[in-house]
Amino acid sequence: MKITIVAGARPNFMKIAPIIRAIDKNKEEGKKISYRLVYTGREDDPALDASLFADLGINGPDAYLNVNNTQFAELAAGIMIAFDKELAQNPAQVVLVVDDLTATMSCCIIAKKRGLQVAHLVAGTRSFDINMPKEMNRVITDGLSDYHFTAGSDANKNLTQTGTSNTKVFHVGNILIDSIRYNRNRLLQPAWFNVLGLKEKNYLLLTINKHSIIENKANFRKLIETIIENRNGLPIVAPVRPYVEKAIIDLELDCPDFHIMPSQTYLNFAFLVDRAKAIITDSGNVAEEATFLGVPCMTLSNYAEHPETWKIGTNELVEEDPQLLQEALIKLQKGDWKEGTLPERWDGRTAERIIQILTEMK
Repeated sequence: MKITIVAGARPNFMKIAPIIRAIDKNKEEGKKISYRLVYTGREDDPALDASLFADLGINGPDAYLNVNNTQFAELAAGIMIAFDKELAQNPAQVVLVVDDLTATMSCCIIAKKRGLQVAHLVAGTRSFDINMPKEMNRVITDGLSDYHFTAGSDANKNLTQTGTSNTKVFHVGNILIDSIRYNRNRLLQPAWFNVLGLKEKNYLLLTINKHSIIENKANFRKLIETIIENRNGLPIVAPVRPYVEKAIIDLELDCPDFHIMPSQTYLNFAFLVDRAKAIITDSGNVAEEATFLGVPCMTLSNYAEHPETWKIGTNELVEEDPQLLQEALIKLQKGDWKEGTLPERWDGRTAERIIQILTEMK
């Protein structure tokens, strides 16, 4: 069996790495299975730093489509043209796509046009807001896929309610947990951690990526001020990208214990997640990791791709509301944060289940 695995952005690789390790294990056991890893972006993409693949324990992509448009139509068209050529030159039986990017949808369409089986990793997530670009990607990808690999029962229900046959839906668990569990004993403390006088379980970790949060300048200021005013003396560690750093600096806030750091390597960042007292983030992936690690998490959103994180996990949705964020921080300082439990099949064996299903396909 030949599987082409598609990555459209850096976060996809954290979910792809366990799949690659599972394929390699099956090959070592004598099974006829192989993969080809394709990245739709540029070979010189700065997001793919040199340490990423070493940290994840996998080789880099076998092919780069080198599509880097910012406009949706140009991006989708460029990826479809390039991916069609890729499959013509390197035939596959199965194309595995991840998450809900434009790259995910575009490669899914081309694969189906070529009569190939499509496996959608992290299928069934929904916001039910069709005006969200990613929602359209999800609906199209799930509508065309032959294998829907889901992280939980909510995703299963979403697929069933939209007419997907139960024979195509597989509750395999959260693939992201495979990576964090595999690497938990390999986590690396950043070199600057002790220099700043930080102590484990005694700092707040802040991550922000969404431009929409920053562009609402008045509310962004209130959110940051709320964190500072309700941190109860805890240092704040914020590994962020340059545009977020600039937005925070422009606020001209007086807080010596607010440590703005550059983006971290995978193993360094995972260390910060694991050792934090609590996390404030706009990232669903971080909230999922926090649930597995048992770390209190406040997500700046009214929506979670995996509702399990707030239904039974350690996550709470505080929207982009300073008042809700303040209430959550007060709850944390009082020691009233919920314990959280591990969602079903978030056990680090998701990739094994996926490869078993695919190798048993007829």
